[in-house]
Amino acid sequence: MDAPDRGAALRAYADETAGCTRCQLAGTRTQVVFGVGNPDADLLFVGEAPGFHEDQNGVPFVGQAGKLLDRLLAGIGLERSDIYVANVLKCRPPQNRDPQPDEIASCEPHLFRQIELIQPKLVATLGNFATKLLSGKPVGITRVHGQEQHVTLGGNGVLLYPLYHPAAALYTPSMLKVLEEDFARIPALIERSAAAVPVTVQQDSEVAAVPEPVSAAPEAVQLGLF
Repeated sequence: MDAPDRGAALRAYADETAGCTRCQLAGTRTQVVFGVGNPDADLLFVGEAPGFHEDQNGVPFVGQAGKLLDRLLAGIGLERSDIYVANVLKCRPPQNRDPQPDEIASCEPHLFRQIELIQPKLVATLGNFATKLLSGKPVGITRVHGQEQHVTLGGNGVLLYPLYHPAAALYTPSMLKVLEEDFARIPALIERSAAAVPVTVQQDSEVAAVPEPVSAAPEAVQLGLF
């Protein structure tokens, strides 16, 4: 699918999801936060869920974590216009609580459809929830950050690259150096994944595990960061 076709398909799918009522978050959100960016991007970032500012603006990563993401991208010569950004959940959980398993299960088809349409070469997961969902493994981000792995998403073989969520560096400043080091590998990974021969499989084989909920945190802070 060519870039103009991908863009049109993404816009059409965004229109379809704008009125989604698959889970209880439909009753508390301001709007669906579908995703934004280059429909022909080789690099797709997947976060956890919209926060307050994203819910108000309809765009992922527009708060403080978004500003840090922009800074990290600039450090490797990229801008938002070069990438695509989406979340596991398209609607904000109340008080930024953790996504619930039933919400993830209800919303994951939207994410997999986005991946299928964009056909990225490298998918960078930000935090625990995105990493566990797209890897299909229960291993937390602390153990796997910065370690690329081959997975099948959207019917194609891609390189999955787990990263700490930028918000983790806001809460724990020492993590900024780790994030910068992991981000520094992204250009080489994009080049490597773009040079690889794509592997196409049947959609039925791309079943990903829904992560178990992690321990509770203060209600104003989303987990899935560490």
